[in-house]
Amino acid sequence: MSTEVAGEEIEVSGIVQGVGFRPFVYRLARRLELGGDVRNAGDRVIIRIAGPASARDAFAAALGNEAPVLARVEQVTRRPALVSEGAFRIVESGAGTVSVGVVPDVATCPACRAEIADPKARRFRYAFTNCTDCGPRFSIVTGLPYDRPATTMAGFPLCPACRAEYDDPADRRFHAQPIACPDCGPKLWLEGDDATGADPIERAAALLRAGQILAIKGVGGFHIACDATNADAVALLRTRKHRPTKPLAVMADLATAHALCVISSEEAAALLHPSAPILLLPLKSDAPLVPGIAPGQRHLGVMLPYTPLHHLLVAAVGRPLVMTSGNRSSEPQIFRDDEARDRLAGIVGAFLMHDRPIARRLDDSVARHVAGRLRIMRRGRGLAPMPLALPADFAGAPAVLALGGELKSALCLTHGARALLSHHLGDLDEPATGDAFETALVDYTALFAHQPAVVAVDLHPDYRATHLGEDLAAARGLPLERVQHHHAHIAAAMAEAGWRRADGPVVGIALDGLGLGEDRTAWGAEILVCDYPASRRVARLSPIPLAGGDAASREPWRVLLAHLDRALGPATVDGDPRLAALFAGKPLLTLRAMMDKGLNAPPASSAGRLFDAVAALLGLAPDRLSHEGEAAMALEAAAEGDAPPYPFALHAEATPIEIDPAPLFKALIADLHAGRPPAAIAAAFHAGLAETFAAAAAQVAATEGLTAVALSGGVFQNARLLEETVRRLEARGLTPLVPAEVPANDGGLAFGQAVVAAARRLG
Repeated sequence: MSTEVAGEEIEVSGIVQGVGFRPFVYRLARRLELGGDVRNAGDRVIIRIAGPASARDAFAAALGNEAPVLARVEQVTRRPALVSEGAFRIVESGAGTVSVGVVPDVATCPACRAEIADPKARRFRYAFTNCTDCGPRFSIVTGLPYDRPATTMAGFPLCPACRAEYDDPADRRFHAQPIACPDCGPKLWLEGDDATGADPIERAAALLRAGQILAIKGVGGFHIACDATNADAVALLRTRKHRPTKPLAVMADLATAHALCVISSEEAAALLHPSAPILLLPLKSDAPLVPGIAPGQRHLGVMLPYTPLHHLLVAAVGRPLVMTSGNRSSEPQIFRDDEARDRLAGIVGAFLMHDRPIARRLDDSVARHVAGRLRIMRRGRGLAPMPLALPADFAGAPAVLALGGELKSALCLTHGARALLSHHLGDLDEPATGDAFETALVDYTALFAHQPAVVAVDLHPDYRATHLGEDLAAARGLPLERVQHHHAHIAAAMAEAGWRRADGPVVGIALDGLGLGEDRTAWGAEILVCDYPASRRVARLSPIPLAGGDAASREPWRVLLAHLDRALGPATVDGDPRLAALFAGKPLLTLRAMMDKGLNAPPASSAGRLFDAVAALLGLAPDRLSHEGEAAMALEAAAEGDAPPYPFALHAEATPIEIDPAPLFKALIADLHAGRPPAAIAAAFHAGLAETFAAAAAQVAATEGLTAVALSGGVFQNARLLEETVRRLEARGLTPLVPAEVPANDGGLAFGQAVVAAARRLG
């Protein structure tokens, strides 16, 4: 029986799972000649140390100051304890209540990259090389605490050499759970190719250089890849995947990325970050790519290789690769082998496979550097499930489960002072995505042992996520909080900024496609006065009828007709040959009758639909969109240079205040007839929208005695609009609150719903 001596127990909470924290603690204790032990306990680490008080103080200080780069130490609690004598050691993980302690998957570190390139190294060209500082994490975890038996590496017993590294405190693989080598780890092979005996990566590279399309099993799912410099291969991929115009992401090494795009130092750092997102970068005019990669766009989605497999493949091909989600159009990304063989067989000619199972689907994250910060557009691999801090005075809030919206869906769990916003789950109007959403809900709540006290949903009664939340709340007898769509957008921006409940309300500008309003009509361009429990709409874009309902969201000319009829009158529209040509062959009599009588033509105050209309007027939008945001993206890409803002009318006597775009359309049409270039017209439109909403928000702020303006909604992913709006607000002495870690689009709704529900329960 060991002797116990006076010492202390230290509890460390934060991001301390899967980041090499226990090995770090071990080395630190040995360096300071302290005895004791360290273990994982759910979402925290428990350390017991014995030794001189000065050494213990130095140890406690170093826990935060010297922690591994991927760790986030949020709280260190010290208390006296009896500690067993003896050399410091790592002990088996204990049980505990798990909340949000798992880190995301981490891009290959420089040491492992050097190792796979070293012919003398044991892991030379090994596609699954990793260490404490890098490699798969969330994509392989099946349970917590985070140990190898609770990962998809459980089926790969360590060989003696790997076991020696795992047990050696001086080795960078000390207690690294996913480690492996060619002798004991996952294997790589190529399916669908006649060549035998060839190195799978070299053979895959040869097929890609020859113009073939391949499926590649990665960390969080399958990609579909082809040579980004081969026009025929790109065109064939688009045809087979039924993706005619949506931009494709490219994977390339850093030198090639610089040849393709203009990259600032901040953007280079984002590319090289351990999260390794797809980053939207300004495309060079002479970039060695075919036009079909990002048709009509000024930006390109670029990511660097983030696994050893990717590094080896990109180097072997020697060209940038299209690397798009492995799925059929609109379906979730595939992450299981048999499903890939079945669903991708008509798209790809061969499969680069491996035998490490993927625990959960994780799309690549997407980000853009805008208005001085990196802003997340899609939260996925490399970012989820990193938790978000709740504002300071949310202590004691009940655990909330928030289900988000219909498009770009994500769910959010709160636990104590933190919120866990899930990875991107997709659009729930696609049945397969809806099924995947339900699977993710079970997965997250089980993995993080989440026991909600409140369920939060959108107001829209027909959303699948709303139905799911209603059923779950009823089955468990839990209270249900319904949160208006745009209130949730603004609350998410407030919470990310650390805005406390005690700080009171803010002005909110919510610009997006459509969300159900409190009056049961479609909102999408609103100015609100918000605190967390409630919101009040004070201004809106003048609504127009959406002829054909949902069809108007897919066919921009319908929205343009409504705007032009409202601004100019049908007779003027029909009498102008240039405008009339835009509607040639369209059923105008039927549509106008629908709009006049309000039959299947619901009114909507949508900024997204305004972008669609202007894009259609400038000839930048097809009759029918092939993907969401297509028209708005084309309009942003067309805008060039500075231009005086187009005018809007402000009807202050109305309740809510009406922001009328009729003057915009009159001025725009006059410029079209005068031959003004579309690039200048698009720039003037962006400036007009930014100036109008900034001015209206400033007016509301002055009336209400407020100083902060929160900006959110998918339309604010437009970099030009966001930067112009922020600049105009700041010029008026207002403080913009702009999302960065939380997507401004509907991917952030669940976070906003969660903080609203929590605040209502706190009272």
